[in-house]
Amino acid sequence: MGQLQAYGYKLVPDAERDAAQLWIINSCTVKSPSQSAMASVIAAGKSSGKALLVAGCVPQGDRKAAELKGLSLLGVGAIDRVVEAAEAALKGEQLVLLGRRKLPDLDLPKVRRNAHVEIVPLSTGCLGACTYCKTKHARGHLGSYRPEAIVSRVAAAAADPLVREIWLSSEDTGAYGRDIGTNIADLLKRCVAVLPQDGRTMLRLGMTNPPFILEHLDQIAEVLNHPCVFSYLHLPVQSGSDPVLLKMNREYTVEEFQRCADTLLSKVPGLELATDIIVGFPGETDADWSGTMELVGHYCFAHTHISQFYPRPGTPAARMKRVPTQLVKERSRELSRLVETFTGPCAALLGSRQRVWVTDTAADGHHLVGHTKNYTQVGPHIHTHVAVAPDGFRVLGGSGLY
Repeated sequence: MGQLQAYGYKLVPDAERDAAQLWIINSCTVKSPSQSAMASVIAAGKSSGKALLVAGCVPQGDRKAAELKGLSLLGVGAIDRVVEAAEAALKGEQLVLLGRRKLPDLDLPKVRRNAHVEIVPLSTGCLGACTYCKTKHARGHLGSYRPEAIVSRVAAAAADPLVREIWLSSEDTGAYGRDIGTNIADLLKRCVAVLPQDGRTMLRLGMTNPPFILEHLDQIAEVLNHPCVFSYLHLPVQSGSDPVLLKMNREYTVEEFQRCADTLLSKVPGLELATDIIVGFPGETDADWSGTMELVGHYCFAHTHISQFYPRPGTPAARMKRVPTQLVKERSRELSRLVETFTGPCAALLGSRQRVWVTDTAADGHHLVGHTKNYTQVGPHIHTHVAVAPDGFRVLGGSGLY
């Protein structure tokens, strides 16, 4: 969007999209519902007579999808040509830019969706080959940005007085650098070194799969303990069963996941972990499911993202025999009920005094929303529980915690 704005285009928020001449639809291919949502937006745009440009993983991974017929398409490796693609779409021409090229520059003009949050991509693609994943078809093999470029971007964001959070983003943060002779531990040390010493700007690590951080657990723990880094990590497990993980081709065992989780939890006081669970993967037995329930119940994750299995066309898992739909729904409800019993980090923070980094306004346009050191969300009733001090906001009560 930054490139378009720099070229003279006026951007309008999604709520005002009816006033726009061109809709740019950035798509995701992780789940079937995501692609279905894209199709709905395309249909709405066509019925409104809008020029359309579809970008992201769906056209890159499935350019022959019926809903993309006749539309201009912008692949994940061609975002530096968005102006060219937009102008073609506005002229009613079809321009398809899906070729795989070098990584797009990190210093392209950009527009933050939230002025207080800077998102810095570390890489594109991944080293995995999960049998259920369509994203690999679109993003391809791991391609890491040079550490110098990333650190420069972090330093620039940290110098911006509006920025309070810097997110390091990747399909798999832990795999960073393996293709260019470096690693995530060294990068994080360099990023932390350029953050403001007064703690006004915090670093948040992105999602990492277990296999690629096993050798860096001590260094990762050291970074997560740093006062300018959120003590929070998204560590997907997907299943608590080794046979299911093998069918998923996740390249780790339950024991290896537990080693990651236990080591980090023991070395980082107050650390909160988030995870992902796929319910009803093909071949999942009652015993497999019991293992998943036991693992989630043991760790009481701060956030558990639950997804029912959806077969993505062209993936190996789509050819596997599926678990009956009704059973998948029952297991999903069972896990949801378990997760709802977790108090998460809130109970430990009640009555405590915490620094909060405020980054947003609630939907009512009045209340503030922020995060503590372990990324517990505070709000929207933050104003009734927080006093303003010279060094920032301090949590004094509890009902505003999520």
